[in-house]
Amino acid sequence: MDKKQLREEALHYHAKGRPGKIEVIPTKETTNQRDLSLAYSPGVADPCLAIQETPSDVYKYTAKGNLVAVISNGTAVLGLGNLGPEASKPVMEGKGLLFKIYADIDCFDLELDTTDVDEFVRTVKILEPTFGGVNLEDISAPACFEIEERLKKELNIPVMHDDQHGTAIISGAALLNALEIVGKDISRAKIVVNGAGASAISCTRIYVSLGAKKENIFMYDSKGLIHPSRDNLTGKKPEFINGTMPADTSLKDILIGADAFIGLSRGNVLNQEMVKGMAENCIIFAMANPTPEISYEDAKEAREDCIMATGRSDYPNQVNNVLGFPFIFRGALDVRASEINEEMKLAAVRALADLAKKPVPDIVNMAYGDINLKFGKDYIIPKPVDPRLITAVAPAVAQAAMDSGVAKFPIENWDTYNLELSKRLGNDRSLSKVIETKAKQSIKRIVFVDAENISVLKAIQVVLEEKIAYPILLGNQDKIRGIIAEYDLHLPNITIIDPKNYATEQEEQTFENYATILFNKRKRKGITPREASDLMRSRNYYGAMMVETGAADAMIGGLTKKYAATIRPALQVIGPKEGVKKVASTHILMTKFGPLFLADTTINHHLNAEDIADITELVAEQVERFNIKPRIALVTYSNFGSVPKGESAILMRKATSILHERHPDWIVDGEMQAHAALNPDVLEQFFPFSKLKGHRANTLVFPSLSSANIAYNLLNNAAEMDIIGPVLLGLKKPVHVLQLGASVRQIVDMVGIAAVNAQDS
Repeated sequence: MDKKQLREEALHYHAKGRPGKIEVIPTKETTNQRDLSLAYSPGVADPCLAIQETPSDVYKYTAKGNLVAVISNGTAVLGLGNLGPEASKPVMEGKGLLFKIYADIDCFDLELDTTDVDEFVRTVKILEPTFGGVNLEDISAPACFEIEERLKKELNIPVMHDDQHGTAIISGAALLNALEIVGKDISRAKIVVNGAGASAISCTRIYVSLGAKKENIFMYDSKGLIHPSRDNLTGKKPEFINGTMPADTSLKDILIGADAFIGLSRGNVLNQEMVKGMAENCIIFAMANPTPEISYEDAKEAREDCIMATGRSDYPNQVNNVLGFPFIFRGALDVRASEINEEMKLAAVRALADLAKKPVPDIVNMAYGDINLKFGKDYIIPKPVDPRLITAVAPAVAQAAMDSGVAKFPIENWDTYNLELSKRLGNDRSLSKVIETKAKQSIKRIVFVDAENISVLKAIQVVLEEKIAYPILLGNQDKIRGIIAEYDLHLPNITIIDPKNYATEQEEQTFENYATILFNKRKRKGITPREASDLMRSRNYYGAMMVETGAADAMIGGLTKKYAATIRPALQVIGPKEGVKKVASTHILMTKFGPLFLADTTINHHLNAEDIADITELVAEQVERFNIKPRIALVTYSNFGSVPKGESAILMRKATSILHERHPDWIVDGEMQAHAALNPDVLEQFFPFSKLKGHRANTLVFPSLSSANIAYNLLNNAAEMDIIGPVLLGLKKPVHVLQLGASVRQIVDMVGIAAVNAQDS
């Protein structure tokens, strides 16, 4: 994506719908006058008086204990410099979003219109009663050092400047593991740090805390080596003066024999010749973004033995602050720590380092192409999609707070705490990221039969930019290119095929071959050669035939046609898998407890018990494809015989019996009401015999198309849940049908699903 297109896309993203990226929502009932009288006057007086009597009760009766302030004055915004407070607000909202997504921490972003340190500190200090913690962000050095130091002394809640400490913690874990892999002692390692800003200072401090010796550390700023002879060292730079080499020693010369290069500066300052001079099994952390100090390819070409890390997600060993700050604050908030101290930061370092050495969950391996990630040169720190981060880092930080005496609310039962952490986000909240990441590992050809649609074309641009799939467009060449030009889309070298107009002799021959194949498939179903040729001019038939013959790996359609118009060609041309009696579908709802699979949502009207069991098997196979263990409920209006003669109750009862016989080890049960399936406490109390006892269902199978379709549409629109689907189940090769009005994001999600399914076909 070029800069102009990125700008337009980013501006549209931030402005569409409700402007901005965050909102405040109630957490208590507000449906009637009684609720409101409890929430505000007169009921609110009682918690006020309780807090006045016992100040710590503010954590019991308000959101303070899970509320972090993200505070900036906009003087050092994302490498863009001093943009001011208003221009920094999108970044601060984004930081709040990451806190919520990764650690279920609520945030208010505060942009302060001041560059005066005293005024900044005073403002934050008087806001202390509101928040459980303060995340300082994008404040320029050296003011950021003084602001953080003073606030840590004057506030009784945790304060952290993530720009300083986030990169330090993540790179510290990476450095420990990299040194272990190459068998080097951190106390003897020669470390060159290029950059002397807030992040570089904090990184180097933490390396020292981990055992590095200052006499072995050589720090460079834009003017050269931090040397005792210099009289222009500002801020904290004098902390890392090293006079063991001449003041004019170049970066190239200092790197001779160096064990580690830590880049926190700007792109392309390191070249292959410099890398070749480093020690055997050297370590290169090129963390400038978006352009590293040296590219991954250049570093590996110069030194195949090196361990390379960058700030980029498209190469191994990404140093990403999101591995740290959400979970550090989570642990600090949960024990009501008065500060985030050195012990807590080091605990986070070691927790991250240790996690990288443990067997990687299947869901993470799947996200990165089933490459069997394991501790080694290309895997020295965990991946951001790893669901274990919250239960690895937060407890370590909480324990360190307790051990160092800054925890005011110590954790007594660690098993209960770990369970609470797991429940906060659901173990599978990262499903969308996993699907997209897995799709990128083996790029598949996806044919789009509705390419004359602006939403589809916008989605295709995203697909190309994110390298999710290789698109093939079906439709009128002039119309498609006209839309591309009108909306200034960037679809370089895109393949467009018009089944109604042959551009080349080869396309004409392909069309004739497709028509012949269709005739041979359907000649005993009443079709004539002429009818086969006419049908093949339909983009739905042409796209399905491309998938059937291997000219494409999957097909996306249905946005501008009735559902049946896309399903029928897929069934006639591709057909179901061997043994599949009924093709079905599922929608995936992204709930706060993880993905919820609903079936059959779009295809089958009249079902018997065998059909229900067969469909359950199809959706279970799809759930397992995402490395999620199915927990299945066959839902209706009855609970285990409470309505003995109800038609759908009997249907689901029989289907459950069939499934129990076929799959005695599955977590599947019915007939049951949806609220019981989704509430483990109800199952525990009233139905302790159920195979779902102790579980929350992640897969709901309905007795009819009507009930399933109503359920997903109701939840999608009334509860505003993100949704993926419909995902077709049971075809030999992947074809997916977009629902009417699908957004660009939903189309991209479906492309990811199609690509992943194509990898498994």
